[in-house]
Amino acid sequence: MPAPRSEGRPGGPGERRALLSRGARGPGRWRRAAGGAVLLVEMLERAAFFGVAANLVLYLNSRNFRWSGEQASRATLVFLGASYLLSPVGGWLADVYLGRFRAITLSLLLYLAASGLLLATITEDGRRSFCGEMPQVPLGPPCPRSHCQSSWPSPYCATTLYLALLLLALAASSVRSNLTSFGADQVMDLGRDATRRFFNWLYWSINLGAVLSLLIVAFIQQNVSFLWGYSITVGFVGLAFFTFLFAAPVFITKPPTGSQVSSMLKLALQKCCPWLWRQHSARDSESVHLLPGQRSPQPSLSPQEDMANFQVLVKILPVMVTLVPYWMVYFQMQSTYVLQGLHLHIPNIFRASPINSSGVLRAENNYRIPEAWLLLANVVVVLILVPIKDHVIDPLLLRCKLLPSALQKMALGMFFGFTSVIVAGVLEKERLQYIAANKTVSQQIGQDLYYAAPLPIWWQIPQYLLIGISEIFASIPGLEFAYSEAPRSMQGAIMGIFFCLSGVGSLLGSGLVALLSLPGGWMYCPEDSGNINKCRMDLYFFLLAGIQAVTASLFLWIARHYEKTGHRAATQNSSSQDRG
Repeated sequence: MPAPRSEGRPGGPGERRALLSRGARGPGRWRRAAGGAVLLVEMLERAAFFGVAANLVLYLNSRNFRWSGEQASRATLVFLGASYLLSPVGGWLADVYLGRFRAITLSLLLYLAASGLLLATITEDGRRSFCGEMPQVPLGPPCPRSHCQSSWPSPYCATTLYLALLLLALAASSVRSNLTSFGADQVMDLGRDATRRFFNWLYWSINLGAVLSLLIVAFIQQNVSFLWGYSITVGFVGLAFFTFLFAAPVFITKPPTGSQVSSMLKLALQKCCPWLWRQHSARDSESVHLLPGQRSPQPSLSPQEDMANFQVLVKILPVMVTLVPYWMVYFQMQSTYVLQGLHLHIPNIFRASPINSSGVLRAENNYRIPEAWLLLANVVVVLILVPIKDHVIDPLLLRCKLLPSALQKMALGMFFGFTSVIVAGVLEKERLQYIAANKTVSQQIGQDLYYAAPLPIWWQIPQYLLIGISEIFASIPGLEFAYSEAPRSMQGAIMGIFFCLSGVGSLLGSGLVALLSLPGGWMYCPEDSGNINKCRMDLYFFLLAGIQAVTASLFLWIARHYEKTGHRAATQNSSSQDRG
């Protein structure tokens, strides 16, 4: 297998590429080919990721495991959050030991192993091997009291499933943090506009993978079997792995250059806790000399560069931290939005829906529209609007000098996220009114029975459309902001922090669900046995909207201060150049 090209060796391919790029168009084509290969790998990896996440609530809620709605929703939020929260781990390993190419290769191998473990839990023999026998709990009538003990205090197979999901999250986070910056490295020398367009098309590829997964995998999981559905996701990961290896000859790679984490931590300690810094420097005088004065044997940045990078990090972090509540809202579309959709009327497709004598819609003679297809409303918005934004809207606004900054776009994205969760809360309030009036529809999805309100599931489309629009304005400019505002020596670290804080938002959403699931909380309804008809998820949505509104106001204040500081620094630099 040919090795990827290495950048920066005198007389090597990196120098040859640099010389050719001054006058020939060939290297530009190779750069675009390398970027295209990265986009293809990203699309396949995202197809596998969404194949796991889209119906995870339904999988854990099925009769194979019988997790409650709250337990399944919490596990999904933990998986989504960990897949972002662990991003700095993969970035750090790539920076210090592996380099991005090897880190991505090893991460895809781990992806294959973890998805195979999840696949093994689908079969009865696999569950018996990894989880033991499911405890048999006799079914009884619904609990007549408001405070009953749950039938399932500990979810079946939780250890194995959480292990598989956390390994998948680690692999996905490492691929995400390294593949994003690895792809941007391929086109970086083509100019800033090429980098901006790469991030637009990166997001387009992510959502194309989501369409592929939701149209095929989600349908098969819900209407055929999870065994076939999760087998396809393993195939996606394998195809991504071999595509990445076969494209290695056109990639530009960089060796590991070390991490600035220790330098940043030392500077933070020196600024925040001087007395602790003095104690530390007294114990380890040699290390303190390496930071401000001497150079280590390995190539490193000067103290002035370290301080400048630290100041940039201090400026960027408040902007990214105030995005966390937006991610709390964003990840609802793959957890509580799905749970809400399972309790709305889901129509049948392809065949008529015969009703048996008990009044239950039978699933074995027809196919139901997969609830996860509602995510397509979000995805289609991104697929349609990203090319329009890239080819029409952005160039037009740029010519008119009206192109908003990345921070202004992010604030607009927060507003659309706020409206999405408000719409979800209003719909849930309306759904609960039907439940209170005892107007329910018994519908069987797969092998499981749900008591749904007669409202069609199409009423969820507005909240998915709004969250899709918010993604275009908050997430894509957020990626561009993290990559472009960071010093070149810290781009990998800051991209990792950006994804990590996305995961913090998902885990905070999971923690909020867990807190509200305690006795007396809005999400505490163990007598529902997997249904949410006696929960108050509408109040949970309105609480999220309130948190988003407060932090959006704080974000606007921080963004205004950030842009004023940047404008002042640019003015000072230009005036100093004029004087020079």
